[in-house]
Amino acid sequence: MSTLELSHDHAAHPCHHGWQGESCQDCKARLFSICAALTIDELEELEALSRQITLAPRQTLFAQEDDATAVYNVTEGALVLSRLLPDGRRHVMGFALAGDFLGLALPERFTVTAAALGPVTLCRFERGAFRALVADKPHLLLRLHERAAYELTLAQDQMMLLGRRTAEEKVASFLGGLRRRYARIGHDSATVELPMGRQDIADHLGLTIETVSRMLTRLDRERTILIVPGGVRVLDPGRLEHLAAG
Repeated sequence: MSTLELSHDHAAHPCHHGWQGESCQDCKARLFSICAALTIDELEELEALSRQITLAPRQTLFAQEDDATAVYNVTEGALVLSRLLPDGRRHVMGFALAGDFLGLALPERFTVTAAALGPVTLCRFERGAFRALVADKPHLLLRLHERAAYELTLAQDQMMLLGRRTAEEKVASFLGGLRRRYARIGHDSATVELPMGRQDIADHLGLTIETVSRMLTRLDRERTILIVPGGVRVLDPGRLEHLAAG
């Protein structure tokens, strides 16, 4: 597992508890994460338990089967969550974006490997201390249940993606779903950023990288999307959603 380094960036409003960076009150991800349920005093309690860490692109946060001793909140960047199958193939389970918590599930070992897609900043909490805080705050527990329900919906969407859909429908559904996730965290734009590579997308959708490239090119040629540096611009959201509905 890769070594994690404390961030050395200085924010305008430093944390009260010793680590460098912005405080929980100033965190841009707070408004769309479970932390939004906390009062200012409760945020200070949470902040006292946290340690800010940064990852370089492709650096591993934790590996499949590592002991799940910590909980992480993504504050900036994106990670790919993958699982190594018994036959040696890699399956991408999903992608974590700003506001997502990792390590909340019950298993004592991580069931996936989490690796940064680009520069990533996270808050790290010791699992026992985080659970104790949650147990004392029913409103935070409610937000965790809401988050679990949301993640279950994403998992169900993934099962549908791997079902009886054409390659074009799978790619369109992936782009539409990612666009909705970005809107949920305040990035409501016609341009959908794709921090993940086409191999990551292929391993997520159960396709080959050649098929993913071909489907993106087809959607571009049909003027449903426009391929731009770092992502795609949605030109015809209606058609994209129609294809995604399968």
